[in-house]
Amino acid sequence: MVNYAEESLRLHGEWKGKIEVISRVPVRNREDMSLAYTPGVAQPCLEIQKDYDKSFTLTRRSNLVAVITDGTAVLGLGDIGPEAGMPVMEGKCALFKAFGDVDAFPICVRSKDVDEIVRTIYLISGSFGGINLEDIAAPRCFEIERKLKEICDIPIFHDDQHGTAIVVGAALINALRVVRKEIGEVRVVINGAGSAGIAIGRHLMDLGVRHLKMVDRCGILCEGTEMNPVQAEMAAVTNPEKFSGSLADALRGADAFIGVSAPHIVSRDMIASMAKGAVVFPMANPVPEIEPEDALAAGAAVVGTGRSDHPNQINNVLVFPGLVRGALDVRARDINQAKKLAASHALAELVAEEELSDRYILPAAFDPRVGPAVAKAVAQAARDSGVARL
Repeated sequence: MVNYAEESLRLHGEWKGKIEVISRVPVRNREDMSLAYTPGVAQPCLEIQKDYDKSFTLTRRSNLVAVITDGTAVLGLGDIGPEAGMPVMEGKCALFKAFGDVDAFPICVRSKDVDEIVRTIYLISGSFGGINLEDIAAPRCFEIERKLKEICDIPIFHDDQHGTAIVVGAALINALRVVRKEIGEVRVVINGAGSAGIAIGRHLMDLGVRHLKMVDRCGILCEGTEMNPVQAEMAAVTNPEKFSGSLADALRGADAFIGVSAPHIVSRDMIASMAKGAVVFPMANPVPEIEPEDALAAGAAVVGTGRSDHPNQINNVLVFPGLVRGALDVRARDINQAKKLAASHALAELVAEEELSDRYILPAAFDPRVGPAVAKAVAQAARDSGVARL
């Protein structure tokens, strides 16, 4: 078997970076230079000065996204610093190009100050058609995204939150089709009340989930207990019965479990205590909350993880290239909830009724239909919701 850690390290040393800048125009002689640069370039500059919107049509801005991190929540590695996060940002840029034909550029910011990060991103936002926030720790990530949305006129997208939520939403839609349960009736438990868990909870409620419990390391989120402001907001709209207790208590009788937390914290007994036809998504990476074979042995009907070596991989790469592609195509001002819901439904609908099974609830990452389908749905939702400029 391939040792991916060792082989990846070796190849990174050979690659010396996963992206590069390649000119789209020839510069072979004086005439080429005079058109691409001075003196000819002055004319498009003056046109943009007169009409800001021409910055999208006379430059590459319309297809350029910044992938930005402060290095505080990189993969499962935690706060390793912005430079150490650069390989991940480069990889994200490579995926944007491969799956969405979006040009993306990595930017690693040496700050943990919310206002400083917001100001930095705002000041460079005129170079880009969209901003992809990446691997920024909660709760700071929520405030950064909110403030940027207030002052920027291009889409701000935090993939750890919304990309994860969208793909989980699609997976749950189809898993419930398999077990023949209605989304408005199922009892859902999310373990992990950080950026991904909170975003998943909000998105699932918008999809129709009415019975939701959020759990963190201190237990079920319940009004009146100590938590950060974003968790308090979720506690106010979830857990209507005001139950308190542990993850094991929350899972008793639940129809679906979604884990974005820590390895091996769910036991077979906990899965066995869930309702018949349970849907289990242990997505901690690289080691899930419970191994898929253990969840199935304990009675789970449908299991999906974040890993590629098991059926039903629940992976953000199914979402972010097409979502951003669709937003860029209509020059959207925002990534709003209408677009996120459209992306979940578009992704779920790619699995036909005759293909759907407990081992196939989402299309594969390399299915060529995925990016275009998500992009088309997102572009239409942007037009319908009034955030498209084209």
